[in-house]
Amino acid sequence: MSIFKDLVKNLGLTNITQSKKKYVTVSENNSEEEKEKAKYKVKNIDNLKEEEITKCPTCGVLSHKSEIKENLKKCPNCNHYFNMSARERIELLIDEGTFKEEDSNLTAGNPIDFPEYTEKHEKAERDSGMKEGVISGLGEINGLKVSIACMDFNFMGGSMGSVVGEKITAALERAIEHKIPAVVVAISGGARMQEGLFSLMQMAKTSAAAKKMRLAGLPFISVPVNPTTGGVTASFAMLGDIIISEPNARIGFAGPRVIEQTIRQKLPENFQKSEFLQECGMVDIIAKREDLKETIFKVLNNII
Repeated sequence: MSIFKDLVKNLGLTNITQSKKKYVTVSENNSEEEKEKAKYKVKNIDNLKEEEITKCPTCGVLSHKSEIKENLKKCPNCNHYFNMSARERIELLIDEGTFKEEDSNLTAGNPIDFPEYTEKHEKAERDSGMKEGVISGLGEINGLKVSIACMDFNFMGGSMGSVVGEKITAALERAIEHKIPAVVVAISGGARMQEGLFSLMQMAKTSAAAKKMRLAGLPFISVPVNPTTGGVTASFAMLGDIIISEPNARIGFAGPRVIEQTIRQKLPENFQKSEFLQECGMVDIIAKREDLKETIFKVLNNII
């Protein structure tokens, strides 16, 4: 693993960060005049329906959803990172026309007969257009073949149930079979409580698959993005040979409030943010979203 760490330093990728800019925040205490000024930063907003507009949680500016999508799901005003779906991640990272999805028919059961789990799962399928909270398969990054899996926070908060764990494990094992690198984009609220121990077992399963990758001498690039928490953080998401994240991403196990109440101490302001984790040596690279594909390729191209 130290070889990969040294490589990152040699490539000069350890300080790929997004410069911080200050913007006026539209809060409840702002005047109506200030709110109106922020509102009209979006052209023709009065001609749009409410469902076509999104308010940035960072700067408070209203934007067209289409404009945010065209800007790689970033706020056009302050570059706040909105969540990308799994398919949007595939489009961002994988060369057009090269992705072949695998394990697309796997679906979850209700192993512990959790009340209303089946109905909630079916609703998540309808709302997301996916059968589970991760998409996996084979594709190419700038012509380099990889096995990739991308989680989706829109599907039950990106929670890791038995099928999510199975698909991520299969993606890593597929990389071993084809002797190619693996890339996993993690975004999750943690283990899926509706599956009980069947969900928690996926922590061991995915961790074992990451170990197999290492024993096979193949690079595993983990990309935890905002938010990555709970059992996903405590398993495969932090076991990559190289860990790459986006600016200002929250990555941790328990929430800051829970930790503060437990240790009875005030945590640093940027606690669990990707920049803080990089300072502590838990994240290797922070790459802007528009640079993420090229950064992954640059690392892999110099490893293989």
